[in-house]
Amino acid sequence: METATMGKVVVAATIENLDDVFEVGKGMRQLDQVRCVDVSDALVDTGATFLSLPRRHIVQLGLQPFRKRKARTSGGIIEFDMYGAVRLTVQGRECLAEVAEVPDTCPVLIGQLSLEALDFVVDPIGQRLIGNPDHGGEHMMDLF
Repeated sequence: METATMGKVVVAATIENLDDVFEVGKGMRQLDQVRCVDVSDALVDTGATFLSLPRRHIVQLGLQPFRKRKARTSGGIIEFDMYGAVRLTVQGRECLAEVAEVPDTCPVLIGQLSLEALDFVVDPIGQRLIGNPDHGGEHMMDLF
């Protein structure tokens, strides 16, 4: 009898300060000056909404808060800061994402909005992200 186990999905990710990326396009900054964080252990969290970054990464990227949001957590309702957009790259696909702050004890969390924009779905048995089967595995979006 064959058995399968399911577990967490962890991926490598690159997160770049989007303002820096735009400044490169305007000739105001060199490409090697874009503030960037590379992580090898971003946790795919289908229960999370946003891309969530530990405070230390937010500081490293130079992100600025622009609003507060409330969230339901297992410990109750909390208020947290939301930060400006970043460019998130996972497995060669990229998207823009707002950032929620989590404590430094948490990993980078890739939530549902980013998964949708990257057009990935979770393969829980294989513990990996795969291209959306509804799109033939290609990076695509629906416009209807």
